[in-house]
Amino acid sequence: MLVKLALGGLVLVGFLFVFVYPTRTFLQQRNQKNAAEHQLEVLHEQTNKLDQQTKKLKTDAEVERLARERFGMVRPGETLYVPVPAPPTTTAPSGTTTPAAP
Repeated sequence: MLVKLALGGLVLVGFLFVFVYPTRTFLQQRNQKNAAEHQLEVLHEQTNKLDQQTKKLKTDAEVERLARERFGMVRPGETLYVPVPAPPTTTAPSGTTTPAAP
């Protein structure tokens, strides 16, 4: 009886090593592969966007737009106007009185 029990336990352990461990490893590797493929897809999309930006930056119109927008540059003969915010008012609104000093 003890021999049959030991033999059954040995078969069970063998079954676990032969089927369960490789299956778990396979599933884990499949998940890692799917995650890597997703990351690769995201990187391809980013690369395409950067390629489009690179092509756009090679045009004179885009370079001029950025120079005007970011650095305030103007062409010779042009005048740059910059709006200046109005100074804050320091007077009290009408209808209110200030307390008299004693």
